[in-house]
Amino acid sequence: MNALNTFLFVAFPYVAVIVFVFGVAYRYRRRGFTVSSLSSQFLEGKTLFWGTIPFHIGILVVFFGHLTAFLLPRATLAWNSIPVRLIVLEVTAFTFGLSVLVGLTALMVRRVTNPRIRAVTTKMDIAIELLLLAQVVLGCWIALGFRWGASWFAADLSPYLWSLVKLAPETGAVFALPWVIKAHIVGAFAILFMVPFSRLIHFVVAPLHYIVRPYQQVIWNWDRKSIRNPNTPWSKTRPNNS
Repeated sequence: MNALNTFLFVAFPYVAVIVFVFGVAYRYRRRGFTVSSLSSQFLEGKTLFWGTIPFHIGILVVFFGHLTAFLLPRATLAWNSIPVRLIVLEVTAFTFGLSVLVGLTALMVRRVTNPRIRAVTTKMDIAIELLLLAQVVLGCWIALGFRWGASWFAADLSPYLWSLVKLAPETGAVFALPWVIKAHIVGAFAILFMVPFSRLIHFVVAPLHYIVRPYQQVIWNWDRKSIRNPNTPWSKTRPNNS
């Protein structure tokens, strides 16, 4: 059992990170046009909207919640020292976790029931969605069965993750965790491992620069109503707007 734990919580995380870094770099440089979500919106858009909006909003909130507890464990514990704030944090995290679950379920049903979407579905799409579904279900299970996760994440998992970053793994706390939490941790590294081989890679080209770039100004220098009016007389001269 110790050998299995050592592999899952020491060796596998490093393997996942290495594969992620080099896999993403290789795919971006050698197969850049495949670094995309390969959107199927043009095939079907209505059901996609009701799946992708709750999924993406929920997963962003949950991800940054985990990231905050990892980067700022002391601040997280200080915030949670007041019971009301801890309860608000737990309820918020669980709500957005359910949002991810609802959105992902809608996307999976869409993929199975829509023949046009099934035609462009790959085995990797199915594998990554099943893995994400298992990860979300485990996360909701942990939120219900092992309360105050924000606090014990900051107290137990953050030191473990930082020890991996420092190349000096400290696994005592993580080895003692319940199997549900262990499975959730392994699932996170498994998703990281699969990013270079799946559509999940599209997040590395998210247009975050749009947030800080200047606004694009569009200036009309002609009367749109008259230029599009079919009764406007034809002219031999080329219009200025073209």
